[in-house]
Amino acid sequence: MNMNVARIPIRYTGCMNMSFEEINQAIIDDEMNREMIAKGYEPLYTAGPKAKIVIVGQAPGSRAQASMKPWNDASGILLRKWLGVSEEQFYNPELIALIPMDFYYPGKGVHGDLPPRRDFAEKWHPKLLEMMPDVRLIVLIGAYAQKYYLGKDAKTNLTETVRAYEEYLPNYFPLVHPSPLNFRWRAKNPWFDTDVLPVLGKKIANILS
Repeated sequence: MNMNVARIPIRYTGCMNMSFEEINQAIIDDEMNREMIAKGYEPLYTAGPKAKIVIVGQAPGSRAQASMKPWNDASGILLRKWLGVSEEQFYNPELIALIPMDFYYPGKGVHGDLPPRRDFAEKWHPKLLEMMPDVRLIVLIGAYAQKYYLGKDAKTNLTETVRAYEEYLPNYFPLVHPSPLNFRWRAKNPWFDTDVLPVLGKKIANILS
């Protein structure tokens, strides 16, 4: 069953008259990104008009920003394993779009990387989603993505939202972050590996087949 992007609660922006290149330049030129541009950063995301799956994460890490390659770390390797896709498929914007909640590395905080800026996704995600009418599934990785896209339908915490993944199908699939640091969470929640990941892999395979 195809997911029509019109079913996703986004604000339509008239960007169908723009190209992906023009949207990318608009992101670079936006005043809210002036500090990032001054640091030499470029917006880090991938998107194509025929994408069938969208992966929404938090924000690029320092390594990804420096290499200009999203999910360029151990988390990306594990994520591709969860999805059951090759590296070639993962980085093919005609199959999978990678649009995090912020397209720039936010910097370091006291307890790790800073969170994505609050207004970034609201400003740019609708413009990109409007350009990708064939999207059939949006994978929501982490609490920031889940709270933004699921809104009041998200549960009280990430664990319960992921556990209730069936409630959000066929449009959304919530996941915990694939960071190796989350091994304790996975050990405490074995249902994620036994019940959730097989469904995810089958759904991804069906969409890409």
